[in-house]
Amino acid sequence: MPGFHHVELWVADFGSAAAEWGWLLDRLGFRLEEEWPSGQSWHVGGAYLTITTSPNLSSRVHDRRRAGLNHLAFHAGPASGVDAIMADAPARGWTPLYQERYPHAGGPGHYAGWLENSAGFKAEVVASRG
Repeated sequence: MPGFHHVELWVADFGSAAAEWGWLLDRLGFRLEEEWPSGQSWHVGGAYLTITTSPNLSSRVHDRRRAGLNHLAFHAGPASGVDAIMADAPARGWTPLYQERYPHAGGPGHYAGWLENSAGFKAEVVASRG
């Protein structure tokens, strides 16, 4: 079956990442399947996202503008689901991006919101079409 098997995000501050990503992933329909002192795995469909820290980090700072991961984009259901996540996100450690063009920062036919967490990771929540 094509598609992602899993994505692993290495984070410097697991406590903050677990709270911020955990809230977003839960809202998007992921379920927490595994948890250990320095990590979590969140599953949906046949794929999962792991959030963990490692003693092998080469830097404690994430910069989405450097080579590597810029952002993760997630299906968020109808436009009202995107709107609800965007409204609740600031209280959960996420900063809305591109608000002056929300919800069409990706173009007139693309209904989505972009968020950045306290560590500088960016997530896009995309409405289903139709």
